[in-house]
Amino acid sequence: MKLCLFGGTFDPPHNAHFIIAEAIRESLNLNKIVFIPAYNPPHKYEKKPVTSVEHRIAMLKLCIDDLPQFEFSDVELKRKGVSYSIDTIIEMRQKHGIQSKDLHFLIGSDSLAEFKSWHRWEDILKESRVVVARRPRFEKTDIDADLLEQVIFLNLPRMEISSTEIRERFNTDSMTRFYVPEVVSEYIKKHKIYGS
Repeated sequence: MKLCLFGGTFDPPHNAHFIIAEAIRESLNLNKIVFIPAYNPPHKYEKKPVTSVEHRIAMLKLCIDDLPQFEFSDVELKRKGVSYSIDTIIEMRQKHGIQSKDLHFLIGSDSLAEFKSWHRWEDILKESRVVVARRPRFEKTDIDADLLEQVIFLNLPRMEISSTEIRERFNTDSMTRFYVPEVVSEYIKKHKIYGS
């Protein structure tokens, strides 16, 4: 079994999440991508509030429940508190009984720039294979050379879609058809999330 953990707030889950996930699965010949919504992401929560866990779970599950290559995990939601990646990685390795070489952990290139500030970042590199998705305006020269040698860069689709932009589009009643799956759009409108 070869997995990749895809953590995030998923506020909301959008088309770029799923296109990138499938590209990673195909590129690395993985069995599954495991989507892990954060309960309280340490790098984001201090800056702005996050939509309720219940809504984020519901939207994500609407998108992936019928796809066997995608899986939902509530490991961080059950733990509550601040979600540290190393705790999730260790727990998922134990749950699936797999070695560190078979467990991949996805981060964006913007996160790589601050990776050495993460809780137990060196252990993350020991316990998993870190996969980096390039974000716009990323330059490798901004990253320490020793760290670059320890991660995997994949040529993934360049999807310049952000959850922040999508929330704003719902707030202003702008067109969102090509940003999120239709089931997510319907859910957001039904529950009046993001001021829609």
